[in-house]
Amino acid sequence: MIKYTLICDKKHEFESWFADSAAFDKQAKRKLVACPVCDSVKVEKAIMAPRVAAKKGRVPIEMPAPAADAPATAAPASAPVAMISPIEQEFRAKLKELREQFVKNSDNVGEKFPEEARKMHYGETEHRSIYGVASPDEAKDLLEEGIECHPLPVLPDERN
Repeated sequence: MIKYTLICDKKHEFESWFADSAAFDKQAKRKLVACPVCDSVKVEKAIMAPRVAAKKGRVPIEMPAPAADAPATAAPASAPVAMISPIEQEFRAKLKELREQFVKNSDNVGEKFPEEARKMHYGETEHRSIYGVASPDEAKDLLEEGIECHPLPVLPDERN
């Protein structure tokens, strides 16, 4: 595995892991590598400090990065595993907080969500915040009836 510092055409820097040095070039050419900030697929390797392996029992040495105006070397890479930027970490935390707040202050009606939403919409029961399960077709039917409903945000797996 190899880690590259990448930069998009809008100058956002981020890191990603690849299986080997040829994988980045292959994936970038197929537009599979995108900036996590702006989703631009115009991504290239940024100048970065090489990591030199130390002998057994010694700490690895970080080599200083070349000057910013030095030409970048085109070292190929491999299949990326995107690193989460601080902005995305903050976004995920806010999304998790929002979901937890909504779930805490709403009633889980489970599979009865479409039925309960209709009862509230047509005045058969008192309005309250609810969440539950609805198929895509059921959600579409609710919206066509003028019953507002939204999916809860899906939280990304913490290991991703």
